[in-house]
Amino acid sequence: MPTKVKALSTPITEVQQHHVTIRAFTDRPVSDELVQTLLNAGRRAPTSSNYQTYSIMVVRNPETKKQLAVLAGNQKHVETCPVFFAFCADISRLEFACEMHGKPLVKSLETTLVSSIDAALVGMSIQTAAESFGLGAVMIGGMRNHPRQVAELLGFPSGVYVAFGMCIGWPEPSQIPSQKPRLPADLVIHYEQYNTNDPRDLLEQYDRDLAVHYGGQNRNLNAAAWTGVIADRLSKPRRPNLRPELETMGFEFK
Repeated sequence: MPTKVKALSTPITEVQQHHVTIRAFTDRPVSDELVQTLLNAGRRAPTSSNYQTYSIMVVRNPETKKQLAVLAGNQKHVETCPVFFAFCADISRLEFACEMHGKPLVKSLETTLVSSIDAALVGMSIQTAAESFGLGAVMIGGMRNHPRQVAELLGFPSGVYVAFGMCIGWPEPSQIPSQKPRLPADLVIHYEQYNTNDPRDLLEQYDRDLAVHYGGQNRNLNAAAWTGVIADRLSKPRRPNLRPELETMGFEFK
């Protein structure tokens, strides 16, 4: 492992180091010019083989946001945020490109993964850009709860689904949370070869650190603040409807 050295800093890394999830926003509007700036930044994100298999939905309409909030599991901040972005995996343009040359688009697990990763890269770029302006954001994985209903609401053609959404707005100062501790670096950063040492001691330490963090927010969680939640949530299927629904929407997993 390399010798530990002092990390360098740029304005962008400072923004990233101070990231917190924001779910409460003021009434201050987010201008069209600022939204366009964020969109332009996102469109410069890396994309596999220049396929650009993503689309970005910008939603301001209150009624649409209200319906999306319900579909996301009644997440109120989806309704109350000034601007909601939906980051879509989109292979629909690939079909047109192939048809223009008399060839079929062969859909596969690879096209599904590429489009989902493209959407994720664009979304992360936009969030970083938003935070550099002082905006706050929260990503919404609940958009995958009911992918077909979301697609119908937003008027998608075949070959498009929302990988995740994002609420954006100016943070409500009184509700900015403290920064949540992350897993120890030794668990997630590996040099040259994967570190296969038993992780349980470090996981137990992280449980304790996270429990202290949640305790400061008056959240009643047991001492296994991370591993216990993981065990409860992932010991049963998550969104078992997702694959069959996406297959009816034009995606493949083989």
